[in-house]
This record gives sequence, structure tokens and C-alpha cells, in this order.
Amino acid sequence: MLHPPGTVSPSSATRAAPAARTRPPAPGGPTVLHREDLHGSVSDPVLDTMNFLNEITGRFPDAVSFAPGRPYEDFFDVEDVFGHIRRYIGHLTARGTSAAGIRTAMYQYGPTAGLIRELVADSLRADESIDVAPESIVVTVGAQEGMLLTLRALCAGPDDVLLVTSPCYVGITGAARLLDIPVRPVGEGADGIDCADVESAVFAEKAAGRRPRAFYVVPDHANPSGVSMSSQARRELLETAARHDLLIIEDSPYRLVSPGARRPTLKSLDRDRRVVHLGSYSKSVFPGARVGFVVADQPVTDALGADSLLADELAKIKSMVTVNTPALSQAAVAGALLASGGRLTEHNAVPAEHYGEALRVTLEQLERQFPEDRRRELGISWNTPTGGFFLTVQVSFTADEGALLRSAGEHGVIWTPMSYFHPDGGGEHSIRLSFSYLSHGEIEEGVARLAAFLRAETSRGGAPTAAVAGR
Repeated sequence: MLHPPGTVSPSSATRAAPAARTRPPAPGGPTVLHREDLHGSVSDPVLDTMNFLNEITGRFPDAVSFAPGRPYEDFFDVEDVFGHIRRYIGHLTARGTSAAGIRTAMYQYGPTAGLIRELVADSLRADESIDVAPESIVVTVGAQEGMLLTLRALCAGPDDVLLVTSPCYVGITGAARLLDIPVRPVGEGADGIDCADVESAVFAEKAAGRRPRAFYVVPDHANPSGVSMSSQARRELLETAARHDLLIIEDSPYRLVSPGARRPTLKSLDRDRRVVHLGSYSKSVFPGARVGFVVADQPVTDALGADSLLADELAKIKSMVTVNTPALSQAAVAGALLASGGRLTEHNAVPAEHYGEALRVTLEQLERQFPEDRRRELGISWNTPTGGFFLTVQVSFTADEGALLRSAGEHGVIWTPMSYFHPDGGGEHSIRLSFSYLSHGEIEEGVARLAAFLRAETSRGGAPTAAVAGR
């Protein structure tokens, strides 16, 4: 989803028609599909990013990889999965569910909106001070499905525009591309989003005859930048959204696996039901379950005056996408929630400490490899997040796929180009480092290899310009 700064990505209505084929398939030969006849998203670079990183990882298996935003695997025990499922079955038994009812719950298709909505609501109340009815929750196949459902429900026509932070998680821009929803980027600074920039984007879209429908944001330890919003900025964003009748899509996968005090979620501050809150258990329980959820408590009224919740509308769409979220996955997550009394902060106390230490070690090793005078000389700098899985490094050279191939092949270290995360173009002189999946020893070795690559690449490209060096 790359297009000139300050514009929105094209909708299906404005894309050029496919070019005519000049080579019809040979009679009796195999069917040949022409890419120009497929949906335009399959040719969009944003959909190729993960495949390219997977290819690099496969080609260089001995490289230290700072690319995947995965949880640390030493916290997983295979036996826990069985224990979680048994605990949930015990919970159902204690509630009076019959053996036949339990068998149905575990083996059959379940309710589209989810089996464990009450437990999710209890956990949100205990952990996040988000007090919503279970009926306002839809349990999804990861947060990614939640994004797709939410965008499909909210954006009704070609003039509806999604505002996103830039840089931005590719899952949301990819979902928008699949649905032909135009995207307007709002630049993220070192301290997060400036609400004045959000307001400017809203005015620009309205002036162009489009409707800014929602703004997607990760307020805590954002992927890819690691940046967090201040408490004041959160309140200002809610006020800005209220002034312009803008919905907020809040994504918060890293809060419960980060150390230290947490700022309030946008949803916990939401008094007008303006925030659609996306959640995921991929980081806080385990990613293999592929369980997420959407809190969508916005009232919906139809032309006849009938009332429902946005969650009900999302469930209708979900019934045509995944039918329901797998019962066994929900049972495993439910068991983890029950084991912690709904407080995943307690369940994740040790992992959060580990990730905080992994961040500390990464920053410490960067400082060791690049003292301040050397950083200035090479035009290298980095930010210092307070949690999450990621940080960003600014470099003086073009950090593109060619540079990544040299890094992996010649220096044995893999990272992610930040240009992947800029829907408006940009990020060519930045890289994302993910430290969550690595041990402290691997981080130390990986940063040493990265330092060798950065020195070699900077020398290869010549001395940094004053503008780059002064970042």
C-alpha cells in the first residue's frame, strides 16, 4: 500500500481496468490465470512482506533473526494446553453443564460470537478496568479477523476512509487493501500521535468529499515503532474523535506482556462508546490458539427503529468468514483465564519481566557497540521504548531488501525494513528490531553481528550527510 504522501490509497472504483490479454490459453491446455484478472491486493507489496521475511529466514537458518514478533518459547509447556482445556471443562461441569452439553461444546460448531465471552468480559474488568457486557464481545480467530470484521462493518462505501498511524502494523493496512478501503496515514512522532495531525487529516478528507470513518491506533508499545501515547494524548484523542464523529479502533496486544505501570486503555476512558477495542491472546497466552476478540458495544439502530450492538453485526459477518472460532482454542484460552482468576497480568508477570530484560539487554548492547561519538560519526540512533517487543534504529543508508539480503548473507543477522510499515512511503532509513523471541545470549551475538553490518553498510555508502547524522 505505497502511494504519494498525503493521499489515500485508491479504491476499487478508481483503479484502472485490467489490460486485455493477448495470449489466450491453448485449446486443451491447462487453465492459466492472469494476475491482472485477480484482485489488485495480490500484487500489492504489503501482502508480500511476510513471505519475503520467511524466505530470508529459510535461506539463512544460522542467522540471528530480529524479525519475528513472537513470544519467547521457553515459557510454553505442551502439558499446559491439556491442563487448560481440562480446567475449562471442569468450569463447565461446575456450572451444571451436562456431559452431553460439554461434548457438544467441545466437538461441534459453536456460537459465532464465541463460547467464552463472559470470561473475556471478566478478565477485561479485572485487568483493564474495561466494564462491558459479554454481549458486546465477539471472540475472533486472532485480532487479525477482528480487524477485517470491524473494517467491513464500518466502511460502507468508496468514500469511507480509514485513518492509520504511520508507521503502522501491516495487518490493518493489508485488511483495508483486501476490502478496497482507502487509507490515510497520520505521521507518528517520537512521543506518539499528535492530535492536531489527526484533526488535519480529518479536515483534508472532508474537504475532498470523503468521510473519515475511523482511526486505527496502537497506544501502547506500537508495532513497529515501540512508541506509546501519553495519558494526556489519549484523552485528547478521544476529544478529537468526539468533535469529528470519528470512531477509534484501538489495538493493544503488548500491554499485558510489558513491565511497569500501565496507562489506561482508550476503551477504559471511553464514555461515549466511540472506541472499538481489539484484543489478542497471542502474546498473553500463546499464539498457536489464534484467539482474539473485539469489544464493539456501539448501539446500532435500523430504519425501522430496531436496536442491536455493533458486536451483533460483526457476528453476522463472521458467520460468513470463519463461521466460529474453534472451540478447542477457546477452551485452552479460557483455562488460562480461569487459572489466573481472569488476571492475565499475574499470568504474565514472569514473561513481562523477561521481555523488559530483553529490551534492556538490546539497548545495552547497542550502547556498547555504538558509543555516542561513534553513533554521531555513523549517523546511527535508536529509540528507547518502555515495553513491547520492538524498537527502531535509524541508519544513514537505504535499509531496503537488498541491504537485508547482505545483512543475512554476509553478517548472519536479520531485521525488518521499516519501509514495510509506511503506507505513504518512507522509513527507508530505519529498521525494526524485535527482541522478544531471543535469549540474552542470542541478543548479544545478534547485536554484535548487526553492528558489523551497520559499520560495513555505512562505509559502503560513504559518510552520512549532516541531516542523517543529526537525527
